Amino acid sequence: MTGTTTASLGGLLLAVLVLYANLRPWWAGNREMKLLLPFGKGLAGALAAAACPGGFFGWARQRTGAVANTAGETAGRSATGTAQTETVSSGQMVGLVATGALAAALVVFAVSLAWKAAGKKDRRRIIGGAFVGTVATLTAGIAGALDWLPGTLNGIGDAIKSLVEGTAVL
Repeated sequence: MTGTTTASLGGLLLAVLVLYANLRPWWAGNREMKLLLPFGKGLAGALAAAACPGGFFGWARQRTGAVANTAGETAGRSATGTAQTETVSSGQMVGLVATGALAAALVVFAVSLAWKAAGKKDRRRIIGGAFVGTVATLTAGIAGALDWLPGTLNGIGDAIKSLVEGTAVL
């Protein structure tokens, strides 16, 4: 697998720039929450995918981190004249089981359908949310703050399994 499990200062810089670019129109406008919805959809999909330790979602997380680090380091060096290659403490969410992976895949699928149905601006915002979420979950602070997420996905997956098995029916 070619990718990274850590974020550099450059990758973090790029994620913060994308976050700012998505929050600025909302902040400068009338602050309607619906303006943040596309970004939030992408963020939710990225967080669900980041709970997955491997597979396609794990590979995509690592590749996105590598691309963010390279592009951010180049942008940071070009803008400031200093190297942005220092890494940030890395993190990983743990504890996802098969039923939680089912829920994570459903969340990512729902976000991909939302992306497909969205207009050009909203598609960019969904991608921006996914990018920020993916890079942010490479850091120890964000991954640690989201340590509840794999358990929640496991619970949702368990509920889906119980429903289809008939054990959750009244």
